[in-house]
Amino acid sequence: NWAGFYLMEEGRLVLGPFQGRPACIEIPMGKGVCGTAVEKDEILLVENVHDFPGHIACDSASNSEIVLPLHAGQKVVGVLDIDSPVFARFDEEDRKGLACFARIVEKMLEENL
Repeated sequence: NWAGFYLMEEGRLVLGPFQGRPACIEIPMGKGVCGTAVEKDEILLVENVHDFPGHIACDSASNSEIVLPLHAGQKVVGVLDIDSPVFARFDEEDRKGLACFARIVEKMLEENL
């Protein structure tokens, strides 16, 4: 029900291009699934966002989420965030496929930053 990018600006994530209902404009580092993915610098696959400590509910219809940190060089410069109204919507195949997509985006970011 939602897909988009958050970009790092001054130590926080700021909403970039997205599809879906209006979302949170800013997310602090270490907060919610997106901020935690940046802090840990790892892909987070959450089967039930309501069980995720500190989840930020931008859309109450979202029940599962996958967040992929995006890098330019060694630096995290943003995230790809995808939400679904279906519990446990994302699996390892999604993680692998989206990780390949993230590498393409990262290559583009490195060329343009």
